[in-house]
Amino acid sequence: MYIGDFKETYASDQAVFSNFTSRFWLGVLFLTLLIFPFVAGDYFLFMANLAGIAIIGAVGLNILTGFAGQISLGHAAFIGVGGYTAAILSTRFNLPFLLCLPLSGFMAAFFGIIVGGPSLRLKGLYLCIATLAAQLILEFVFVHWESVTGGIRGINVSAPDIFGFVIDNDFKFYFLTLVMVILCVTAARNLFRTRVGRAFIAIRDRDISAELMGINLMQYKLYAFGVSSFFAGISGCLWVNFLKTVTPEHFPLMESVRYLAMIIVGGMGSILGSILGAIFMTIVPEVIKTILGLIVNVFPTAMSFLFPFQQVIFGLLIVGFLIFEPHGLAEIWYRIKNYFHLWPFDH
Repeated sequence: MYIGDFKETYASDQAVFSNFTSRFWLGVLFLTLLIFPFVAGDYFLFMANLAGIAIIGAVGLNILTGFAGQISLGHAAFIGVGGYTAAILSTRFNLPFLLCLPLSGFMAAFFGIIVGGPSLRLKGLYLCIATLAAQLILEFVFVHWESVTGGIRGINVSAPDIFGFVIDNDFKFYFLTLVMVILCVTAARNLFRTRVGRAFIAIRDRDISAELMGINLMQYKLYAFGVSSFFAGISGCLWVNFLKTVTPEHFPLMESVRYLAMIIVGGMGSILGSILGAIFMTIVPEVIKTILGLIVNVFPTAMSFLFPFQQVIFGLLIVGFLIFEPHGLAEIWYRIKNYFHLWPFDH
């Protein structure tokens, strides 16, 4: 029976997967993810790609808001910066996808650091309003700078090409998304084993005390905005190459709100929470739509009042979930895991 862990070195104490059981189930998860595209249909592959891209964006926002304590309502705009950067570099400069990907992240990080400037003097709701202003400004730029962004028509891009291998369908794109999700989640998880990650958490918990401990608030807050926006840029690049087009309507204010809902529902300050929240916010609306479709097939007259309430039902589901589990889906998972660690004992 599993009864506990006894660490003998600092390295083992800081290990992400500290025992054989964790590594075994991680291997099972990877194997399942590799088998999934071979048994799933086109629709499920499409949804899996959307969820994977959302996970990368949600992880980036959670680094900023959940770990560093800097609330943002402009995350969709940074994703848009990454998306437009990828589209422009690939169509006008003919740069390969593997070069567009990091450049999109760095361009988004550049704008993120600029927008993060007010965080040196603002925090809480005031910072939220400042990032909201950045969202609206960048939305305006996406629509009206037609010579660069294509305006409301947007920019069409061709399928990404990696060393001559063209990723032109959902099946092939799934593996690209999977690799990027693994890389980004691993990088984010290990970030908080470093001095920078621990500084983010200290600033979130008590910024004045963190400064008294020698943490440079200006430096690390800008780091947080830069890292978060870099992840957003990567997500935007994948989004554009997946949909083969980019338009301003892909990055409205409501998309920023949706990403904020992802990390709240999943769990603030948790990488696992970012993953679960992104999957929840991507899959559940489709599940609701499917259920309503089945009801309409049985009661055709119900269409007139059921379908307009899809978003209302989804919103009520989120509110109810947060009332009964304010710490998010990640907390539910931790409780289940701890129960089986202690089973058959109560404590």
